[in-house]
Amino acid sequence: MRISSLSVRLIAVDASSWYGDAPLPAGESKRWLFPLMRLDTDAGVTGHSMAYGKQGEGRATLALLKEVIEPRLVGEDPLEHGKLWQRLMRKTRDLRLVTDALTGMVDVALWDLRGRALGVPVCDLLGRYRDRMPTYATASRFLTTPELVYREAKSARESRFHGYKLQLWQGPKQDIPRYRAAREAVGPDFSLMEDAVAGYSFVEALEVGRVLDELGYHWFEEPIRDQHLAQLKRLADELRVPILATETARLYEIPEYLRHSAVDLVRGDVHTTAGITGLYRAAVACDMFGVGLEIHTAATPLLDVANLHVACAVSNCTLLESHQELFRFGLVGSPLSPDEQGYLHLPTGPGLGVELDMDWIDDHTVAEA
Repeated sequence: MRISSLSVRLIAVDASSWYGDAPLPAGESKRWLFPLMRLDTDAGVTGHSMAYGKQGEGRATLALLKEVIEPRLVGEDPLEHGKLWQRLMRKTRDLRLVTDALTGMVDVALWDLRGRALGVPVCDLLGRYRDRMPTYATASRFLTTPELVYREAKSARESRFHGYKLQLWQGPKQDIPRYRAAREAVGPDFSLMEDAVAGYSFVEALEVGRVLDELGYHWFEEPIRDQHLAQLKRLADELRVPILATETARLYEIPEYLRHSAVDLVRGDVHTTAGITGLYRAAVACDMFGVGLEIHTAATPLLDVANLHVACAVSNCTLLESHQELFRFGLVGSPLSPDEQGYLHLPTGPGLGVELDMDWIDDHTVAEA
């Protein structure tokens, strides 16, 4: 079996719901373009993957896939997956404007293709540990008051999620009342998390972290830039709330965080952490150090299904992120919708185990290559 072609569609997604009632920020668009990639083989077996498109990178990703990746895959045996992954990782080393995410996108399609060729779910190729994952809800981005936070946090608990994550970074004065409102809404025994998206200074993160200690938050995510390793270690040493980081670190940088005990928990997903191959390797490395790896949403449906496969193959991930319904497009059924107990269930079909809704995709395709 040989790879015969790589094709890409750009899928237009209406992002109006992302902004809610807030005005559209300057420079942002209400239409996002997500690349949908397909690998075909001369045996008639296919594999699919997607990439993020919220930042306006859709057309650039299409060009990279066609001009950089396709020539290096066509004619290759997709079952020689390890060789192809290593080759792509070496190539992206020299692509100064590209991260491990490009390899990650292609790697997911190779795993999907391989699983379909063998008639086995990706999770079983990795080694199944479980068949469902508890989820937590991620807050809307425009919760500007404690009252809005209170209302949404309470709804997340009532919806049977296993936790609720805020994303605040406007500064301690504005944010601390909202952290308190969330705890008041859900009570003392429900997991709350905060993701500052590297929006705080070290001093602000220390002030906020002490409040999160008091309120019993489950983790403090990306309080400062991932690259500030020494300051992350200081936070991890001084605060009780676990520090979760490395979302923007490259795969081969993660061992340094482990070696220096710079974080309490590691972050990763199949996109930013070099695919299913890279994320699984990172989870195993973390396990060897006794550290959890909490899998981050890729905010892209096929990639989040791939995240679920990895999560169900490892023991050191405790929760999966359940993002807004906006990011669940283009699939038949609801494989990314938690059940009434707040769990996501592993698809049972071969490969990623999901079916594309081709009628919806055809209606939303704006370009093909």
